[in-house]
Amino acid sequence: MERAYHRWWSERLHRTMELLVFGHAGARVIVFPTRGGRFYDYESWGLVDALRPAIEGGCIQLFCLDSIDYESLYGFWKAPHERIARHVAYESYVLNEVLPLSAQLNPSPTLIAHGCSLGAFHAANIAFRHPQRFAKLVAFSGRFDLTARIGRYRPLFDGYYDETIYFNTPCHYLPQLEDSERLDALRRMEIVLGVGEADVFYESNHRLSTLLWEKGVWNALCVWAGEAHCAAQWRAVVGDHL
Repeated sequence: MERAYHRWWSERLHRTMELLVFGHAGARVIVFPTRGGRFYDYESWGLVDALRPAIEGGCIQLFCLDSIDYESLYGFWKAPHERIARHVAYESYVLNEVLPLSAQLNPSPTLIAHGCSLGAFHAANIAFRHPQRFAKLVAFSGRFDLTARIGRYRPLFDGYYDETIYFNTPCHYLPQLEDSERLDALRRMEIVLGVGEADVFYESNHRLSTLLWEKGVWNALCVWAGEAHCAAQWRAVVGDHL
C-alpha cells in the first residue's frame, strides 16, 4: 500500500498543515479527524488497515487531514465569532488546498467526505455546503448541532449566534434550503450516517436523517448496538460503507 506524507505552509490558515495519503487510485476520500485529532490517528487506530483491500485494489485513496479544532470550534479562549471564522478558514483550506492536491495526485472525479465523532460533523457540513463537489458522505457517531447542549457536551458558542454559525449548522440550514441546484446535488449524493443506539448523539443523527428525508434526500441511518462511539466499532464497519 502506498503511503505518502505531505506538509506545507497554508496561506489560508497561516500555519503549517500536514496530511497522510494512502493508496494510488480510486475514489478520493477526505478523512476528517476526531475532535482535536491528528492526521495520523486514522492509521494509528487501525482504520487504514481495515480498508487495506480497497486501498491496495485501487478502489479508494485516503487523504487523512489534520485538525485545528482547538483554534476554532473548541478554542474557548477566543470569542465565538472568532472561532467560527477560524472554522470557515479551515473549510477554505480543505476546498482550496487539499482538494486541488488530491486532484493533482489522482484524477478520479469521485470525492467522498468521511469522518468520525467531530470529524463526522466536519465531513457532513462541508458535503452539505458544497454538494456539487462530493459524491458521498460517510459520517460515524457525529454531532450535527454544535449550538445545543447534548448530554454532558456543552453548547460550543455560549449562546452567541450569527449568520455564519447558522450556515455551518446542518440541522439549522437544511430545513430552510430551497436552492434547486443544491438540493438536486444533495439528492444525487450517497449519504451514510452511523451511530450507536446508546450514543448521546443518537438523536442528533436521527434528526439529521429525518431532515434530509423531508427534503427528498436519500440517506441510510445505520444504528449499532450499545454506545459504539469508539475506534473498534468504526474499524468493524468502515469497510462496509467506504
